[in-house]
Amino acid sequence: MLEDTTANRLYLQLVETALEDSIVTDDEATILRILASTLGVTPSDTALCLSIARGEELNPFDESDGIELSMGTVSTYQSALIAALDDEVITEDEWALLDHLRRLLSIQPDQHAMIEEAIHAMADVDDQGQRRIERLERFMTVCPL
Repeated sequence: MLEDTTANRLYLQLVETALEDSIVTDDEATILRILASTLGVTPSDTALCLSIARGEELNPFDESDGIELSMGTVSTYQSALIAALDDEVITEDEWALLDHLRRLLSIQPDQHAMIEEAIHAMADVDDQGQRRIERLERFMTVCPL
């Protein structure tokens, strides 16, 4: 049985988003792995969330209950955005997952700007930072908030 925690609820909703087209792409899987780690979702719970999202198990959560978020929401979103930027492009599937995560976490445009600034600041010490910044700028041009 999946424990009723904020992390599990959030992760399950993101897995459901990733599976909307019945396929979890490599890019989506990477973001989901990073989010599971960031949120502290155990490997057995990630597998259970996948089974629930596929309809193989019953969803134990009442969908009307909201998700109570903590202070770690900005870093969670930042981790997901960096994961999406670490390959060559942000695919439509990644964009859908990031957009859903941003809405679930109630990331506001000013918070996104702070996250973007943090990614720029990390680029000074990251040997792949310049490529990440270029992808972030392309992403923000194509998908502005």
